[in-house]
Amino acid sequence: MPLPVRTGGTRRRFLLALSALAASPLLRAAELLRFDGLYKSNTVLGLQFAERTLALKGETVRLRGYMAPPLKPESNFFVLTREPVAICPFCSSDAEWPVDIVVIYASKTVIPTSFSERIEVEGKLEVGSYTDPVTGFVSQLRIRDAVFHRIT
Repeated sequence: MPLPVRTGGTRRRFLLALSALAASPLLRAAELLRFDGLYKSNTVLGLQFAERTLALKGETVRLRGYMAPPLKPESNFFVLTREPVAICPFCSSDAEWPVDIVVIYASKTVIPTSFSERIEVEGKLEVGSYTDPVTGFVSQLRIRDAVFHRIT
């Protein structure tokens, strides 16, 4: 007499493997941040980051905006702004840091886009004051190892 085939264990293992795979960082989509959600306040005492921003520190995130005109034609960093700007917004100290810009350190040399072309950036979020040792520029938020693409 043939033994009955049990599929419950195989199915259960398959569902457990599938749920583990879904929780894998490799398959999770990067969180989409918005400029208006980066900070919880901007007072005379300074900027305070939003809880979500702090929780995503070190994580891969996405952010949409506009590439500000660069200081030099080809470099590995640029400034992402909420709205298109025709001049560099990155030329001040962190005490005057605008809440609607984020410094982007690209994974490779960046060829600038038109300042009026909307892009989406994806990379690792860094939070807190940082002075770039090469340029001397100071930033509050950065996205590192970033890639970007134009969006419509």
